[in-house]
Amino acid sequence: MSGRRMLVVGAHSADFVWRAAGAIARHTSRGGEALVLALSYGERGESGELWKQPGQTEDNVKRIRHEEATKAASAVGARFEAFDLGDYPLRVGPEAVDRLAEVMRDFAPHVVLTHPEHDPFNPDHPAAHAAVAQARLLTSGAGVASGFRTAPPSEFLVFEPHQPELCGFIPTVYVDITPVFEQKVEAMAAMEAQQYLQDYYRQRADHRGNHARKVTGDAGIRQAEAFQRLLPNVVEGL
Repeated sequence: MSGRRMLVVGAHSADFVWRAAGAIARHTSRGGEALVLALSYGERGESGELWKQPGQTEDNVKRIRHEEATKAASAVGARFEAFDLGDYPLRVGPEAVDRLAEVMRDFAPHVVLTHPEHDPFNPDHPAAHAAVAQARLLTSGAGVASGFRTAPPSEFLVFEPHQPELCGFIPTVYVDITPVFEQKVEAMAAMEAQQYLQDYYRQRADHRGNHARKVTGDAGIRQAEAFQRLLPNVVEGL
């Protein structure tokens, strides 16, 4: 794990916390490097608690969300960056895709995590997926010599959406986050604008932990996160 790089791309600044903070913490606890990139701050559609404050402004909401996400990323050993493209709707134009591709070329991640392709309740999550998928293809060079700067093809997985059954999400990978669960709890607590999600994702971690125990027979697994591989896993044997 040491030296491996993980790139996590969310539509909004808090998306990584609920869905992948545990996997990030496990990755960094073993010497890996993690970069969290938010395409927007979720300032319009996911910051309702902040907008209850008198005299609130969009710039101030973005500032608070940046601080929260930076603190949350730090709790799991990651760096946080944001493109600030705006949310609801998130529109990722060609320049932003090129910018994301440059991040991938510079960082050369071994694994990329983002949203699933479909979400009937959130217009921004599919937009983020499309941008990440396109940028990843632009950087991989498809395994042939190319006339532009490339990065080695990465593993590509999507993290669990809020309502997986309605998003076509089928878990193919469980990450045991038991040893780092308190780090995930700390990261979730940092996202004060969305406190209402903390109990839900605590329960989801327990739920997936139950599933991971059944798969492995390992009674020591208490919490887990679910992911779906989008590409085959290449191994040397079974």
